[in-house]
Amino acid sequence: MKVVIVGAGSVGSSIARELLAHKHEILLIDLKPEVIGRSGLRGAHWLVGDACELSTLQGARVEDADVVVSATGDDKVNLVVSLLAKTEFGVGRTVGRVNNPKNDWMFNDSWGVDVAVNTPQLMTALVEEAVEIGDLVRLLTLQTGVSSLVEFTVPHDSHVIGSTVGEIRWPEDSTLVAILRDHAPITPSRDDVIDGGDELFFVTTIAAEDELRALLSPDSSEAPQPRPADDAGHLEQQGPEDDGFDG
Repeated sequence: MKVVIVGAGSVGSSIARELLAHKHEILLIDLKPEVIGRSGLRGAHWLVGDACELSTLQGARVEDADVVVSATGDDKVNLVVSLLAKTEFGVGRTVGRVNNPKNDWMFNDSWGVDVAVNTPQLMTALVEEAVEIGDLVRLLTLQTGVSSLVEFTVPHDSHVIGSTVGEIRWPEDSTLVAILRDHAPITPSRDDVIDGGDELFFVTTIAAEDELRALLSPDSSEAPQPRPADDAGHLEQQGPEDDGFDG
């Protein structure tokens, strides 16, 4: 996979380092020549220039990239780069770093952003995920603010314990995508029985989060009901680190 990363500061470099370790082709774009050859990024390609300029992106052959990551410390730059990558070069996937949470609302498909990464929001979610057992925690916002990845740790007195995945009528637009049990991921099937301490991961529309939260709440009056016989065999899921352009 070819990935273009705009901004070779601490964030951009960290992303590049991880992707290089997974054998991806990486091109970093930055205004500062001194970042070229930064240690730990062996094998990466470099381009010095202003990624907000079409000529720079043309020189980088952004149209050949599978993903463009805008990881600078300037939200304006990240938005412009995402918009140009999507509209002018037809890049299939763009990821934009949100530095100021107040700008989060702008990082959507109107600006060409497929996935917005709000670091303060993500850190908050990870803190909540570590301590909030029995509550639904949003980990990431996906698909331009329409969908999200959420996590629920099943309390040991939860009413869903002992129910199979297929017995529970999950809210519409909510899909159980993984169960983490004893630090091991499980791909859920309709016959998997939910146990206390399980971490359930859902992809859901943000609009359906409250319904999902209500279903999983200890105060929920909706006990899992068996599905009709014709549902058998079908798993139905209803129911400021950097200040400038150096990322």
